[in-house]
Amino acid sequence: MISTILLGGVLLVLGLGLGYFIRQSISAKHASSLEERAKKVILEAQEKAVSLLEDVQRDERERKAKLDTTEERLMKKDESLEQRSSDLSKTEANLKEQLANVDRIKQEADELQKKTVVQLEKIAGLSAEQAKVKLFDELKNQYQHDLVKTIQSLEHEKREEVEKKSLEIITTAIQRYARSHVADLTTTAFHLPNEEMKGKIIGREGRNIRTLERLTGAELIVDESPETILISSFDPLRRETARLALEKLVKDGRIQPAKIEEKVEEAKNELNKRMMEVGEQAALEIGVVDFPKEILQLLGRLHFRTSYGQNVLVHSVEMAHISGIMAAELGANVEIAKRAALLHDIGKAISHEVEGTHVNLGRKILQKYGIDEKIIRGMESHHEEYPFSTPESFIVTAADILSAARPGARRDTAENYLKRLEELEKIATSFEGVKSAYALSAGREIRIFVVPEKIDDFGALQLAKNVASKVQTEMKYPGEIKVNVIRETRAVEFAR
Repeated sequence: MISTILLGGVLLVLGLGLGYFIRQSISAKHASSLEERAKKVILEAQEKAVSLLEDVQRDERERKAKLDTTEERLMKKDESLEQRSSDLSKTEANLKEQLANVDRIKQEADELQKKTVVQLEKIAGLSAEQAKVKLFDELKNQYQHDLVKTIQSLEHEKREEVEKKSLEIITTAIQRYARSHVADLTTTAFHLPNEEMKGKIIGREGRNIRTLERLTGAELIVDESPETILISSFDPLRRETARLALEKLVKDGRIQPAKIEEKVEEAKNELNKRMMEVGEQAALEIGVVDFPKEILQLLGRLHFRTSYGQNVLVHSVEMAHISGIMAAELGANVEIAKRAALLHDIGKAISHEVEGTHVNLGRKILQKYGIDEKIIRGMESHHEEYPFSTPESFIVTAADILSAARPGARRDTAENYLKRLEELEKIATSFEGVKSAYALSAGREIRIFVVPEKIDDFGALQLAKNVASKVQTEMKYPGEIKVNVIRETRAVEFAR
């Protein structure tokens, strides 16, 4: 048993020793392998470092060679610049010397010229200025006849050429724009649905027809013409107001003073809307879309104004077309010419309400609403109240004359008649306390409505005498004029 234990211990010791020896052997081999690897890595690193060093040295040598070349080139350029600077200095000195010689020669030439002039003046007995004047006079006298003849010939040829060209342009403009003319009358026929309607319009003791005449300023003539009432007034706006009011009253069927006042007011409002539409249509016809609404409203009012029997708006639209054609032919501003022609009579829309010529009123209106100054300058000269300042002003004036001078376009007698009626109304409204005044019966009657609070019955009688006296003093007219002053008092109260 003991021997067995001893044998086991010996074997254990021998196993431990053998294991330690084997471990040491393996460790030694592993260390030797690591050392060899380290040596190999170090050797490779040394080789790479040597290669990099050689590359750096090579690059350094190449860079140094380039720098040497660049330095050599710069040195050569410096030498070249120094040489050029030296050459320029020499050239500058040479030029200064030549300039001094030129100045000297010029001074000598001036002195020589002065001496020559002095000698010539002594020989001729005249100064240089006198000699020049004398020479011009001799040439003028010698060739004066030829010059006059040549100038006259040129003027004649140019005048013929200009007249021929202008006639061609005017003829072209008129042919390209052709519109028929219908002179406005001073009466409008209103057709009734039946004959019994006349009695309703007249009313009891004529109160309806008197109310309608007072509110519209037009005269209603009821005669034997079947189913027809004649509306008479020199003002187209009044006639149209009366016609529309009658139309509304006939449709309504109830005709009495209160209803007449209502329908007349409706007719006036409707006319205002229609005037805006008419003004817009006129502007669109000539291609204008940027006029203010106030200007378009005034253009529409021109549709109800006449000048020597010619509708003012029709006349203005016609002028705009003719002016545009003429401006295009002459190379002027077509847009300015057309707009100036359309607006040339804009002052007539209010000329019966405000003092002043229609040209001045038109200028003020256009300036107020910011219309281009070129357009104002184009329209202000059509009656030569202002000087012609632009080519378009000549064109507008020519178009105005062409439109007005067409056969049948205007009637001088009718215009004189209308002016007499306007003057008659103006005299009546000039008195204090007059509310409104209307010329009726072709100017044989002036009907005046007064403010009852300002003028009593005796004052109405006195007013009639004063108006008649002023009419006799200031106007010329055939026959006699009836002055009819109407004072109406109303008492209005409301039951609540």
